[in-house]
Amino acid sequence: MLTGRSPSTASVERARPDVAVIGAGPIGLAIAWRCAARGLRVVVHDPAPGSGASAVAAGMLAPVAEAYFGERQLTELLVASAARWPEFAAELTEATGAELGYRTEGTLMVGLTGDDLAEARRLWAYQQGLGLPVTPLRPTELRHREPALAPRVRGGAFAPTDHQIDPRMLVPALRTAAQRAGAVVVSQAVRRLADVDARVTVVAAGCGAAALTGLPVRPVKGQILRLRAPGGVTPGFRHVIRGYADGDPVYLVPRADGEVVLGATVEERSDTSVTAGAVQRLLRAGVDLLPDLAEYDLVEAVAGLRPGTPDNAPILGPLPGRPDVLAATGHHRHGIVLTPITADLIADLVTTGVPDPLLAPFGADRFGGVRVPSGAVGRGVPGGSELTTEEDLWS
Repeated sequence: MLTGRSPSTASVERARPDVAVIGAGPIGLAIAWRCAARGLRVVVHDPAPGSGASAVAAGMLAPVAEAYFGERQLTELLVASAARWPEFAAELTEATGAELGYRTEGTLMVGLTGDDLAEARRLWAYQQGLGLPVTPLRPTELRHREPALAPRVRGGAFAPTDHQIDPRMLVPALRTAAQRAGAVVVSQAVRRLADVDARVTVVAAGCGAAALTGLPVRPVKGQILRLRAPGGVTPGFRHVIRGYADGDPVYLVPRADGEVVLGATVEERSDTSVTAGAVQRLLRAGVDLLPDLAEYDLVEAVAGLRPGTPDNAPILGPLPGRPDVLAATGHHRHGIVLTPITADLIADLVTTGVPDPLLAPFGADRFGGVRVPSGAVGRGVPGGSELTTEEDLWS
């Protein structure tokens, strides 16, 4: 168990932090903030803080729309974390004075064609069976909420508790909060766990966690577009819209400043190139649902890497045989929504040494045979490129 340092103890152990966090994305910074606020000496390592896939992510807080078949335990964690977001956002704004782009209009889930609607209804029935708040809507009811939806849209549902945050506002705010609480951010890569000297090390390195820890975390590529309403006015719709358009899944996230985030592909690839085919498919699906988007400016097309795991759930807690090394990675599509609960659970584990029961389904030992590589270095080793240590988030 780690507790805050007394002045005399702190002077003796000044050179050795209580907690070293590898990765300065939302997960790593939130953990650093929570630990530093408890009086622990915290150092965060990242060669380029805030430059990873969190700068690409849409920021949907969507425990309902992201509830998929066979992922019940993950859904429970998503719901629990989403419930913490209002207080978490308020606390972060109070600590920093920063605007976060937190919006609570809810999410509309839609189907463009009859086949799209049939597929969507199958998922909605599953979500309702879990007790999640999903309200089916007829086409007229959908367009009452969002008149800009295409007349072709066959039907939909409303998820009132699925909200949004702007990750490009969130990450700087978390860094400010962590530093004001006393955490130190060091712009350097970590190539081996042996190079880190701390009482507890937290690996929040996204896809980079695989090389450091031997965990089965793989990159899952996602391409995403950013549009802007003509003249920079507020977009012509309020809700986050998620749906299917001729079989293609798509989401549209409106920002108050006129931006619309349109995404996203899911590709078992590790490159970050943007392809013409992906741009074409995303634009077609988006315009099919919201025809006015055809007049919006296309201002950005980017790709990022989600940290995926074999069961699509995060890896949280100590590495097998290494109680001094905690994993907080593998969040795949859910890094932003899971930021509050991950930070709380890991900070509690650091300070008490007692794992919360919520961690049990997400331990590293569920995969079996995980061994920390003694000489692990970054991708492209030996002598290759530096490890990408920002938490690769996508949601």
